Amino acid sequence: MLKKSQAGPFIIGYICAKFCEMSVGYSEEHIRTLEWREHIRLRPGMYIGKLGDGSSQDDGVYVLLKEVMDNSLDEYMMSYGKKIDVTINGQEVRIRDYGRGIPLGKVSDAVSKMNTGAKYDSKVFKKSVGLNGVGVKAVNALSSSFIIRSIRDGQVKACEFSHGETIMDHPILPTNEENGVEVTFRPDEELFGNFYFISEYVDTMLKNNVYLNSGLIINFNGNKFFSRNGLADLLNDNMSKEGLYPIIHLKAEDIEIAFTHGLQYGEDYYSFVNGQNTTQGGTHLLAFREAIVKTIRDFYKKDFDPSDIRSSIIAAISIKVEEPIFESQTKTKLGSKDMGPEGQSVRNFIMEFIKKQLDDYLHKNSETAGILLKKIQESEKERKAISSIQKLARDRAKKVSLHNKKLRDCRSHFNTNDPNNLDSTIFITEGDSASGSITKSRNVETQAVFSLRGKPLNSYGLTKKIVYENEEFNLLQAALNIEEGIENLRYNNVVVSTDADVDGMHIRLLLLTFFLQFFPDLVRKGHVYILQTPLFRVRNKKETRYCYSSDEKAKAIAALGPNPEITRFKGLGEISPDEFKHFIGKDMRLEPVLMKKNDSVNGFLEFYMGKNTPERQDFIIENLRIEEDIIEEEM
Repeated sequence: MLKKSQAGPFIIGYICAKFCEMSVGYSEEHIRTLEWREHIRLRPGMYIGKLGDGSSQDDGVYVLLKEVMDNSLDEYMMSYGKKIDVTINGQEVRIRDYGRGIPLGKVSDAVSKMNTGAKYDSKVFKKSVGLNGVGVKAVNALSSSFIIRSIRDGQVKACEFSHGETIMDHPILPTNEENGVEVTFRPDEELFGNFYFISEYVDTMLKNNVYLNSGLIINFNGNKFFSRNGLADLLNDNMSKEGLYPIIHLKAEDIEIAFTHGLQYGEDYYSFVNGQNTTQGGTHLLAFREAIVKTIRDFYKKDFDPSDIRSSIIAAISIKVEEPIFESQTKTKLGSKDMGPEGQSVRNFIMEFIKKQLDDYLHKNSETAGILLKKIQESEKERKAISSIQKLARDRAKKVSLHNKKLRDCRSHFNTNDPNNLDSTIFITEGDSASGSITKSRNVETQAVFSLRGKPLNSYGLTKKIVYENEEFNLLQAALNIEEGIENLRYNNVVVSTDADVDGMHIRLLLLTFFLQFFPDLVRKGHVYILQTPLFRVRNKKETRYCYSSDEKAKAIAALGPNPEITRFKGLGEISPDEFKHFIGKDMRLEPVLMKKNDSVNGFLEFYMGKNTPERQDFIIENLRIEEDIIEEEM
């Protein structure tokens, strides 16, 4: 018997169900059981996150590469094979390891049958990344071509697939090749579109693999990656300047940490579990951040604010866990709370290790301890200097944002409980006309728009106090929700959307200066992009083509015949909302802002945004000539 309070919802639900059944003919014949490859291709996001075209480091094409690499790395972690060869030729990827090789009678099953694999046997793979038997099968199903070869003890077995379906199951043949597995695949263009691989993203992934596996050699397109000092090498290779003190590098059987402090703002972390780069962090990173604070407080016997201790830290942590639990198939966030069979928690394991090892290190290295104390005190002083204006700045941000509508927000944000919610984007525009066009064209579910008023301040050389005192910077910081660090970032993609003219380029440079000066993690973690919009529209009565370069314009003119109408877009405001929706939809062209190993933030900002120098004047004159030549060619 239903209670009165339950009757209404029940009746409404019952009527809705009956209506749906009548309207769509819902019956037994509508219940389907999908084959494994059909399900993966129908719901790829469940297996690899978003698809993407390769412009973002979390796009699916890199996840496919990672899934195959994980198997080869697991072989090395189990002490089989000392090198891995990786080749990317256009859209085709080849990965060859020198491990044990898959048992020849199970090669096809290992890549085409769900819930099949050796990683269910913890005796064979104790601390493996891939434990659910899905990864390489997803690569198979999402590739137009997938070929696997397993070499074991003088014999080779090869199988060929397309979209997960077997094309050729070759017989076992004799061979002189070394043991191991070779996988060659080509992601399916039907799903990924006209995708491409950015070598810097692949470099970062493969370098992380060697940092975490000291002694492993990875050969990638003629380049050799190798590390002797593990996470200490990772930090050295990712810092543009030396830290304030020598890197503190501590290791034990299932844990390794390395950290120092620099002069940059924010906190910069690299976290890993069983070799997997957990870009979303998780229980291990939370424990690390907590342990650093507690140990340092206890060592100095002072109740420092956690933000003062961690300000400007650059750190890496790697742990090994038996049967790790990740919050998604893409394994970007650790959910495990236990380390293994003994049941010790991840938190307690990390806390105990850091408490003992870091405390011992600081006692033995008094000079480093002194530098660290001074850094914490300086951070405390700066924090207190700006705290008095923070509340006023927050209140102003809310009021101005509300009344002036500088931020047209979206419904879905990056900072949610869904680790796969990667599509949220904010476009930073100049002026009302450009922001108006994007606002009318955008997807209100995932795309927000922030409108700048005039040119931002050149923030080079200023302190973070200016972020709160300058209205535009304060509002932008509030919109992105990064006051306490980028872990609260509301949008995965921060897209600078300015005109392709001198003023637009200047505004772009001023924004990048702001991010690099105060929030460099936004750039380091691959969140900042430049929106590419067409320079020309070429059309006749039957067809319209948008061109992003002079070469594309020439090809469009040739394809559309004589005397097509040619329009040169000088600003985003000149592009109508109906046209703009083509440029910020599924085919949106984003140019990632990348920081390479040898990039120096201070050097970059000094050259472009510091005082005029003869070198910069020569640079401007030379590039002005190039720009004039381009304009003449276009005309």
